[in-house]
Amino acid sequence: MTDTTLTELHHRSADGIDVSLRWSRVTNALTVAVEDSRAGVSFEVPAPADKALDVFEHPYAYATAA
Repeated sequence: MTDTTLTELHHRSADGIDVSLRWSRVTNALTVAVEDSRAGVSFEVPAPADKALDVFEHPYAYATAA
């Protein structure tokens, strides 16, 4: 089932890694979701509005800081 409270604002995919910038209609929060099919890893990182594109471009750097 698809979560209709989330809107995908941006998406990229390369070398088995999918990265999505998502906005929640309920909380107004931004998150970056990562799915790495090569490593079998998926995670989400909060993305403050002023850093959302940077989190989108470098999610692994922000995941280690969280």
